[in-house]
Order: sequence, then C-alpha cells, then structure tokens
Amino acid sequence: MEVVATARWVHTTARKARLVSHMVEGLPVAEALVVLRYSPRSAARDVAKVIKSAAANAEHNYNLDASTLRVVRVEVDGADVFKRWRPKPRGMVGSWFRRTSHLRALVTDEEPAMGKRRRSVVRMPRALVPAPVVGPASGPPPSRRRRAAPAPAPVSEPAPDETATVETEGEKD
Repeated sequence: MEVVATARWVHTTARKARLVSHMVEGLPVAEALVVLRYSPRSAARDVAKVIKSAAANAEHNYNLDASTLRVVRVEVDGADVFKRWRPKPRGMVGSWFRRTSHLRALVTDEEPAMGKRRRSVVRMPRALVPAPVVGPASGPPPSRRRRAAPAPAPVSEPAPDETATVETEGEKD
C-alpha cells in the first residue's frame, strides 16, 4: 500500500530538491534518512521531513511496520515565485526571485518487482553506536597557543677525507 505525505510552499528551488530526491528513491526509509542526514545540501532537511511524515502516516493510519517501509519516489513540483527587489546603484532596481516548491513523498511496504531496477541496500547496524566524544586538549585554546620555535639542526662534523692519513699516538714521524 502506498502512503503519501505532502509539504507545500517549501522555500527551496525545485531543481535543488530534485537533486536530493533522486538520491533516496528505492531505499528503505531508515537508510534514506541516514543518507539525507549526511548530505551537504540544504534541501535534504526538507526532503527528510516529508519522508518521516510519510512513514509516520503509514505507521499510525494504516498500522504498517516502519522497518519494512521503502521510499517509492519523492515528487518535486515548482510552486509560486515570490518576486522581490533590491535597490541598485543609480536609482535602478535588481530583481530577486524567491522560488518555492511542493514536495510529495510516497512510501510503501511492498517489495519492488523483479524486473524493476532496485537500488542496492547497504546493511545497517541493528543498534546505532554513539561516536566517542573527544574532549578539549589540555592547555590554552588553540587560538592562544604559541608556536614552538623550530629545533636547531644538529651540527655534524665534516667527514674525514679518505685520502688523508690518520695518525695514531705510537706512529709519529
């Protein structure tokens, strides 16, 4: 059963949101949320919200198991463009377009058909292990530390010349 969630008038361009939505199509919901969490794009946060909402709708409205849900697709449509202006030199005006979009996420608990292309699934750990917390280093903060002066290079004596004769105490001329 396909379950839908919608977010309207999201303040991101449709083109940027489509780039993010293509990353998660066909993935399980848990894995899609992990991919979106570590994505550097700002539209990933909005797409993740819609996917979470669709998963919550499936779980609460249709009693589906959240661990079996898979993202079928995320549809992104362009919405209105808020047209603003900024003053420019010499009394001119510069246009400034604030684009918005509508997001629609579809999740399902059905397995994809055999003939349909399926994304490879990365094995997720059963329990998430928190990352170790690294405390501050002892001493003053890095901005106040002084650089240590470079150690002087060791002075080495010149190598003895192989052609020169070495005199010993007993063999003086």
